[in-house]
Amino acid sequence: MNRDNCFSRALLVVAAAGLLAGCAPPDGPPPAPPTGGNQVTLTAAQRARLQVQTVAAGPFRRTIEATATVGFDNNRATTVLAPVSGPVARLLVPLGAAVKAGDPLATLASADFAAAITGYRKAVATALNVRRNADRAQQLFAHGAIAQRDLEQAQTDALSAEADREAALEQLHSLGVDDQTIQDTGENRPIPHLTGIIRSPIAGTLVEKLISPGTLLQAGTTPCFTVADLSQVWVMANVFETDIEAIQLGDAAEIETSVGAQALPGTVDNIAAILDPNTRAIGVRIVAANPQGVLRKQMYVRVRIHSRREYRGSLIPVSAMLRDDENLPFVYVALADNRFARRRVTVGYRVADRYEVTAGLSPGEAIVVEGGLFVQFLQAQ
Repeated sequence: MNRDNCFSRALLVVAAAGLLAGCAPPDGPPPAPPTGGNQVTLTAAQRARLQVQTVAAGPFRRTIEATATVGFDNNRATTVLAPVSGPVARLLVPLGAAVKAGDPLATLASADFAAAITGYRKAVATALNVRRNADRAQQLFAHGAIAQRDLEQAQTDALSAEADREAALEQLHSLGVDDQTIQDTGENRPIPHLTGIIRSPIAGTLVEKLISPGTLLQAGTTPCFTVADLSQVWVMANVFETDIEAIQLGDAAEIETSVGAQALPGTVDNIAAILDPNTRAIGVRIVAANPQGVLRKQMYVRVRIHSRREYRGSLIPVSAMLRDDENLPFVYVALADNRFARRRVTVGYRVADRYEVTAGLSPGEAIVVEGGLFVQFLQAQ
């Protein structure tokens, strides 16, 4: 007999001793011997200490458990690209800092930035002068000094110059130039530091830094930072193909971590259409609020998905389920005359503190739900 079996028998002896002590007085009759086979007979006192429950079929909803990995909500995270080309001059925000939309993250020495400032300054001056010429042409035309064709040309030139000015202004906005610098440029005031600025496009946390001082950036190509709003995250669960049919969009979920005792709520918002051939699992995405920042990217967690799909079957308490020497599940079925028979069952899904039994029991049969270890001890004698 191996060590595990010895330990199991010791537990049975302790449990049975306690139950026997409560079943009969010290001078009372000894417990009834087993009747042989898969059945055992108890005395009336022993029988009174057991809890028996009738098996009944009814509706239930499954809970699917799976492992999962935390990731950013891609709808609330972005990679910040370099708006202009040039070497990084200075990093302004440390990793992990909270930023707002428009906050500067880094500066760089950029000829593109200087050219954009200069271009806007020229466009403003040109638009102003051409508009004055158009206004003067309007007055001359009113006094018959110029032809209508000359007036129309002057107005066209003014509109074209103003369009160029607006295009130059939009370029500055796209480069992240602040309003004060734009105003100073438009009013032809000197700009003390013509440096390019990389700004955060969204509010969130600076979760990744991909550049350092001196890094040469290419406009619109070089990724510089990752900013993510961590108040909401995605939890990617791996659900086996046998369980996926029970899950629907909108199902509630619970997320358990090793760092927090309380499970966090979430909601299923996506079910992958492709099966992973290596794991035979299907990705299920759960959206979860993360106000305290407990869930972090790449963290391993466990999830419980509560299916809203209704099933029907026979459920028995977990306490009624026992295991034999081959680790196969069985229960004790109550018969007449205080007799109990061991019967193997086929177990389906666990639903909270109950098991679904798919074979071995029929509705209406009574089983032992508390005290089964004692019955198992008596049968082993």
